[in-house]
Amino acid sequence: MRIFLTSIALGAMAASGSSTANAQPTAEQAAETTLERNKRLAAEFYENLWFTDNTDAYADYVAETYIVHDLGDRKGVSEPAMAQKSIADFFHSFGQLSGEIDYQIAEGDKVATRWFISLVPDEAGRERGMTEVDGVAIINVFRFDDSGKIVEIWNHRHDVELPQPSREDEPQAED
Repeated sequence: MRIFLTSIALGAMAASGSSTANAQPTAEQAAETTLERNKRLAAEFYENLWFTDNTDAYADYVAETYIVHDLGDRKGVSEPAMAQKSIADFFHSFGQLSGEIDYQIAEGDKVATRWFISLVPDEAGRERGMTEVDGVAIINVFRFDDSGKIVEIWNHRHDVELPQPSREDEPQAED
């Protein structure tokens, strides 16, 4: 339907002599562009940091500091971007970590992503209490700044479905 409406609009512009090369995007088109950019960046964040072990890419997605809303002591606290790398590295240290995006919803400066995490623990991961995880649902909401960096994260996990490893070696946020 969108392609059909776009074709009609382009046809009407051509008939009226308008040029798309010199046309300024409407506010609605600019907002749609920002929404699509933020959804793409959120998807790339998962692809690089969680679905593959490319955690050095954290700075491409997360602002120098961001606010996190999570379990325990991580409620409404500011953390350095490096914390996202440390958290992903921590989970990758248990074995073969992977995931899959189910869907994304974007509105304004926020993107909500529902994704599934899977883990096949290696020997060291099993010794630390991890068992296999097969497609446990997680929902994250990211707030992006104007430059496309994540500045706020809300985590919503189905922790009751996840094995609970020892927290002794869990990364701690640094000030």
